[in-house]
Amino acid sequence: MNRINVLDSATSNKIAAGEVVERPFSVVKELVENSIDAGAKNIIIEINDGGQTCIKITDDGHGIHPDDIEKAFLPHATSKILNIDDIFNISTLGFRGEALASIAAISNTTLISRNEQFDYGRKIIINGGKIESVSEAGANIGTIIEVKDLFFNVPARLKFLKSPHREAALIGDIVHRLAIANPSISFKLISNGKVSVNTYGTDDFINTVRYIYGKDICDNIIPIEKHEDLASVTGYIGKPEISRGSRNNQSVFVNKRYIKNKMISTAVEAAFKSFLTINKYPFFILFIDIYPEFIDVNVHPTKTEIKFKDERLIFKLVFDAVHDAIKEGIKVSFDFEDDKSVEKVETVQIPLDLKGDNYNSLEEKNKEFDNRFIEQKSLVNTDENYKNIDVNSAALDIVKEDPVKNIINKNNDVTEIKNIAKFEPLNVLGQFNKTYILAEGREDLYIIDQHAAHEKILFEKYINEINNAQVIAQLLISPVVLELDYDDFSCYINNKDIFLKSGFNIEIFGENTISIREVPVVLGKIYIKELFLNILDNLKQFGTGKTTEVKYNNIAKMACKAAVKAND
Repeated sequence: MNRINVLDSATSNKIAAGEVVERPFSVVKELVENSIDAGAKNIIIEINDGGQTCIKITDDGHGIHPDDIEKAFLPHATSKILNIDDIFNISTLGFRGEALASIAAISNTTLISRNEQFDYGRKIIINGGKIESVSEAGANIGTIIEVKDLFFNVPARLKFLKSPHREAALIGDIVHRLAIANPSISFKLISNGKVSVNTYGTDDFINTVRYIYGKDICDNIIPIEKHEDLASVTGYIGKPEISRGSRNNQSVFVNKRYIKNKMISTAVEAAFKSFLTINKYPFFILFIDIYPEFIDVNVHPTKTEIKFKDERLIFKLVFDAVHDAIKEGIKVSFDFEDDKSVEKVETVQIPLDLKGDNYNSLEEKNKEFDNRFIEQKSLVNTDENYKNIDVNSAALDIVKEDPVKNIINKNNDVTEIKNIAKFEPLNVLGQFNKTYILAEGREDLYIIDQHAAHEKILFEKYINEINNAQVIAQLLISPVVLELDYDDFSCYINNKDIFLKSGFNIEIFGENTISIREVPVVLGKIYIKELFLNILDNLKQFGTGKTTEVKYNNIAKMACKAAVKAND
């Protein structure tokens, strides 16, 4: 019988670290939130190799008392709460006292901190959870913490880390969101010696949004505001034109805490439903302020999920706020006078002439088809080898492969059957609404969606060019320069070989910026920026589990959809 063992502190800390510290961005999130709670106005984050080699956070907060330096790394040691009742009135981002102990247990950590009451600071070095030294040190007011060799003693966790560039993108994303929630704080992110993020702490929310998301998004957002007795919601929502194929540009903050909540996202998307196309998600930044006693933030180790006491109230509050803002900010015109979509049926371009050449040519083709079929049917029936064949099914299918060319010659030898579309000869009657081609056969009327047919033709041609490495690219007169966020840029870097083989010539044009110089000729005139962002959103939804062939197919599908325009 197995006996019950009490785990030692080193083992229990490593297990706890697996819940709190998922990857490098978790370390950055916990440490930066500590800096925010400490009242810092300037926070500098330095990372190397996506944070796996080194993470260094420097702030100008109130620092740690020298006598509390060692206590800070004990499990469940915190200055944020004193007893269980404080859990229901939390106003800080951190409160459990698990982060520092967990981080120190799986890395080599050095911390230097000075409180304004002292003329000197205190330095502590911890390797793998063991304190190596504690000493006095010269330092400015605030805290400097350096985390090196993350997961060096937990090799199993290292296997789950993504590429350094991808890990850096995740860190950049969380820094962006923390900067949005704290526009009065200056954030600087330095990745491998290069400044990637640098907000200025001007306390101007719009300036922060413009810096993080760019001018295009900043010019297409609508303010929202709604207040109730127990909660209020403020923030911004984006117009439909800046919607994306993923939910990456959606941020929700509850009492300035960044969270992920499907219920709130659903409320926004429900209010937006009639204004968005399928598979598009709105841009929004929401700040929900609510009394702390009506939420529970202690439901997830990373504190990214919370529970509301009354979810229906929050859903209705968010839905009404967004819906009211849409009605005020987005004007939809219902003037049909100039709307081409309700234009009267256009006159048939090629009228059916019952006595002219069109009718005679169609009649001759049908007679030829009938004669060929009768001839093939008789040939099949007279040959002993084909007595058991169902003439009405198999023979008809064979003949329809090419109704004009003999499939079975007079010597009863079956010739090579080509993969030809099984269409009888069609006579084009005209075009309806610049969208559908009308044609007639022997007894049937054919309505062909010309855009779907065109898209299919382009897709097959494009895929063949990709498979044969013969994609022809056209040089753009003016290169399209796109400034991407961390997540989009990381996705491009991970798939740049796929873009190259698909006919895109793209160059790095600076930090998180690319220049598109060539696109495939098969696409013709397209909106390159929109197409490229849609492709990135599509690739991000795949993750890393899809094969290269699947990614090529989806790039080709999206590209061909962009190439086929209405009313062509």
